[in-house]
Amino acid sequence: MTQMAPSITPSQQGMEEISWNILGQTYVPKSLTKDCFSWHATLPPGTFVPPHIHPDQDEYLYILEGRFDFNLNGEELVGTPGDLVKLPRGIPHGIFNNSGQTIKTLFWVTPTARLYDLFWALHNLGPTPNPAEVVAISAAHAVDFLPPPEDDVAPQDGT
Repeated sequence: MTQMAPSITPSQQGMEEISWNILGQTYVPKSLTKDCFSWHATLPPGTFVPPHIHPDQDEYLYILEGRFDFNLNGEELVGTPGDLVKLPRGIPHGIFNNSGQTIKTLFWVTPTARLYDLFWALHNLGPTPNPAEVVAISAAHAVDFLPPPEDDVAPQDGT
């Protein structure tokens, strides 16, 4: 990573013409330094980022189009265009597109840590990646996915 140079990244382009397919979502990196990494994301209906934690990064979203549902530290919240969503380091959060419409947003994290490398590792894993592989790759890049919530389970006492 290099020092940031004064410039404009055009609206329909990313750095070095990079566009990642991250589990069915399109991420286009806009800026990268050791202190901050930003990307434009397009999330089709029904896509999501399961609850996870960035132990060493603060994450932000500025919502451009659409309606997000969030789980932020166990609380259900909604974000709409013009909202700035703040996801502090160490706090579990999940991001869901339940709107039936495509969502567009600008994400950024500070510091960058290993997130840029994680996106390269997850790029094009396919339409149905192995969840255990995604979790392992993410953990190796300092993003920790939480286990799925337990459903109500019948007692196992044999009665």
